[in-house]
Amino acid sequence: MERQFYLDLAASGMSMPIGTHLVLHEHNDHAAIVQDGQRLGRVVAESARRFRMPLAFPLMDLKLEKEALLLARGVPASAVDAYHFAEIPESNGEFRLTKNMAAVCGAIRYIATETDLIPVGMGIGPFSLMTKLISDPIAPVFMAGTGMTGEDEPEVALVERLLELGFATIQKYLDAQIEAGAKAIILCEPAANKVYFSPNQLAESYEVFDRYVMRFNLALREQLRSRGVDLIFHDCGELLDGMVQRFAALDPAMISLGSSRLLWEDAALLPKSTVLYGNLPTKQFYSDELCSVARVRQLSDTLHQRMRSIGHPFILGSECDILSVPGCEQTIQAKVEAFLQTN
Repeated sequence: MERQFYLDLAASGMSMPIGTHLVLHEHNDHAAIVQDGQRLGRVVAESARRFRMPLAFPLMDLKLEKEALLLARGVPASAVDAYHFAEIPESNGEFRLTKNMAAVCGAIRYIATETDLIPVGMGIGPFSLMTKLISDPIAPVFMAGTGMTGEDEPEVALVERLLELGFATIQKYLDAQIEAGAKAIILCEPAANKVYFSPNQLAESYEVFDRYVMRFNLALREQLRSRGVDLIFHDCGELLDGMVQRFAALDPAMISLGSSRLLWEDAALLPKSTVLYGNLPTKQFYSDELCSVARVRQLSDTLHQRMRSIGHPFILGSECDILSVPGCEQTIQAKVEAFLQTN
């Protein structure tokens, strides 16, 4: 789509939650729905209609690529969640869409063919996927930041091989979603943050961050651009300014940042052709003690006022996907409605 589409959305004062998980869990058989493309598509459409938004945001399920990568290498489905590589896998494996991936693609196809909504896909970033594949990613990333290579240290070699394997898996899944009709992709890289990268090392050089994060995400950006698909980049982690500046090089149509960031300050790090999205503390919406309805209204008003004062394109939204929490559904929904009503 033309970049102006997103700028016009921002100019309209629209608020948009990533709230498909909330709507999905209103259905008793939600576990079955996520494996049925048609039914999942209807839920995605229901979510977009309820929250009065033209973009049909999918579920932010960032476990799908790990499952596909491991199943391709013979790991039993029952072991996927807890599985970590201890050594470099011998086989590249053969990528196949999992049932849940196929359902996501079916949902995108449903949105593209059966509604007037804009179908949006979802994917995890290569670095964040890598962190799910080993038990301790922090130590080898730190070692790489000191200049150690895979020849020096097997753990560094494992990280670098898994980055390559994860990247290939992500590319194939994104291609499948684009073939299904996705016009934009939300690419989520929440682990690219100052927990996994030493701020002290980055103060001296961003070389390892550029090699482990930016190199792969720039390649994915080019993959999307070559297919005419827009990038919505998401990172809700604890970030340094230098990280945000590097994400600007991705030239995303929208960038979604966590509530730890002050968006009116981050605007100086990003071009005005990129819409800033977020960043209400929706991870706290389940608790009135952590975040009351009044607090949501206050934060929403502050974000609107601050962003208008600096003139950077902005859409009020969630810092991440809004998860349904059993027993807290009405509490969460009240806060979603509170920020949807502000402008």
